[in-house]
Amino acid sequence: MPVVGTQPGLEKALTDEMAPKFLATRAADGVPNVVPCTSLMPAGDVEDRLIFGNFLLRKSVENLNGDPRVGILVMTTDLEGWVLQGDLIEWQRSGAYVDRLNNTDLLRYNAYTGIRNAGIIQVRAIRQHFRLSKLRLLADYLLARAASVRLSARDGTRPPDGCREATTMPPIVRQKFGLVTAVRVLAFLADQGYPLVVPVLSLQPTGESALVCAQGLSAELLEPLPAGVPVAASLLTLDVVSFQAKGCWLGSRRLWGAAVGAMSVTAIYAGGPPIPGRQVA
Repeated sequence: MPVVGTQPGLEKALTDEMAPKFLATRAADGVPNVVPCTSLMPAGDVEDRLIFGNFLLRKSVENLNGDPRVGILVMTTDLEGWVLQGDLIEWQRSGAYVDRLNNTDLLRYNAYTGIRNAGIIQVRAIRQHFRLSKLRLLADYLLARAASVRLSARDGTRPPDGCREATTMPPIVRQKFGLVTAVRVLAFLADQGYPLVVPVLSLQPTGESALVCAQGLSAELLEPLPAGVPVAASLLTLDVVSFQAKGCWLGSRRLWGAAVGAMSVTAIYAGGPPIPGRQVA
């Protein structure tokens, strides 16, 4: 039974080169990794098959070579999105998929090189379909802002036992995570060990070493997440600046009846040129 074809608008969103798309993988130690992957698109010849280019994806490729399980999030500019899970089938170094990816606007005119190879993913499930209004987006952002003040005042960002020591986020990272308009997602390991990527558009700093969000439409998936599990957050701004924060989930709580959650940040990585994947904190 088809998966992608059951969702009106999903294939169009996956085809749109301007739509934010994120790819989550898992390392051998169970730590998730999530990065923008705008080259992700339908293969066009096999049902529920997606392709993407191996371009600035060093850690993702390393993870996929050890574990084929992936999580995907795609969102339109109208704030409609889908959360997918699938498996990497293979890499192809040449052929129609590689040619098609290299001829996209994203890769045809880039200042570096073409893709090294094409990754092929078979989608196995759609975990969530969401649609956000601008009013809901603003309400979640303000709720997260209020939660950030309360958590800082109560020292509610202390990492649980067993988590790595938190690191101080550089000012530029805190500034970018504080933007209203940036796209933010959170990745963690879900059932059967598959990475899951969910939207947390309100995610913002609380203090120098933690991030907090209003869970909003992702509350059903985030509230059961126990404190102490490894998580990763990815940020993509309108001017194509990207950072990834890795850390430890601090759990969920209720603020004025709404679910909020937070993560302790243990490392920050650059998500784009000149050195994608470089640790900056």
